[in-house]
Amino acid sequence: MKKRKKMIAWILVVLSVVLVGGYFAIGNYFYDLAVNAHTNKSFLTAGSKQKPLSKKEEERKKENKAFLEDVKSDAWYVTSSDKLKLKLYAADYKQPTKTNKWAIIVHGYGGQSTDMASWTRHFYNKGYNVVTPDLRGHGKSQGDYIGMGWDDRKDMLLWIDKIIQKDPQVEIVLLGVSMGGATVMNTSGEKLPSNVKAIVEDCGFTSTGDVFAYQLKQLYGLPKFPVLYAANTFVKMRAGYDIFKSSAIKQVAKSKTPILFIHGDKDTFVPFKMLNPLYDAAKVEKEKLIVHGAGHGESEKVNPDLYWSHVWDFVGKYMS
Repeated sequence: MKKRKKMIAWILVVLSVVLVGGYFAIGNYFYDLAVNAHTNKSFLTAGSKQKPLSKKEEERKKENKAFLEDVKSDAWYVTSSDKLKLKLYAADYKQPTKTNKWAIIVHGYGGQSTDMASWTRHFYNKGYNVVTPDLRGHGKSQGDYIGMGWDDRKDMLLWIDKIIQKDPQVEIVLLGVSMGGATVMNTSGEKLPSNVKAIVEDCGFTSTGDVFAYQLKQLYGLPKFPVLYAANTFVKMRAGYDIFKSSAIKQVAKSKTPILFIHGDKDTFVPFKMLNPLYDAAKVEKEKLIVHGAGHGESEKVNPDLYWSHVWDFVGKYMS
């Protein structure tokens, strides 16, 4: 009887070790896959086919390339306000004549400031000074992890303050796409100066936990529990934030700044179904634009006339 009890005890110990080891192995793997800024992100394009560009898209690509070559930008830097003290970079496209209109344009997951050339070009050509940050862990900014728009919201406050220091009378628009959309939504729930007049979010996600759970299911057929909880253990240990507290939907509910919500109805990466909960959560002046036929981050490309007419109409209500 004693031998049998000992055997059962050893089996339980071994099982516990295996389970704990498996939990940590899974958590570390998915942390490296999704949050580690320095690992390969080929899963983003796995199985996708590169479509040939239309004549309009080719023209747009040429215009964006010419803009980046012809319009010179200054390098701006701020130091993150957390204990990491990261050196963060942004490109500043300043108008040749003084203006108090500014836009901060924010890229998506795995991207960098130059990816936002089309948005930068449109705002610049409309007479705005434009600041395009590289989010922490991206481009020329320091950082070993991806903030998923959460830690980035605090960095956005630094860029806003830097602009206001140059001219207390400035008026600022925030625009972000994908994770950039989540970034500006997360920023909206912070205590913002009255200089921030309007926010445009394009295909941002409701929360980091929601989008990770969705991607786990879509890409790997895996459940939220225990995989996401294991990953969150490593996110908290290595990146210092909690994916279940990283919630754009809770932040827009606190916003005092008007928001335009944009989403393509063919988006399967950040699912289109996330649009309405975000829109409904916002208690400020708001509008919603659905771009039919647009996949993830494609709304501006699929129907630029519709996209920009809505953006300018919305922003124009709040800029003097």
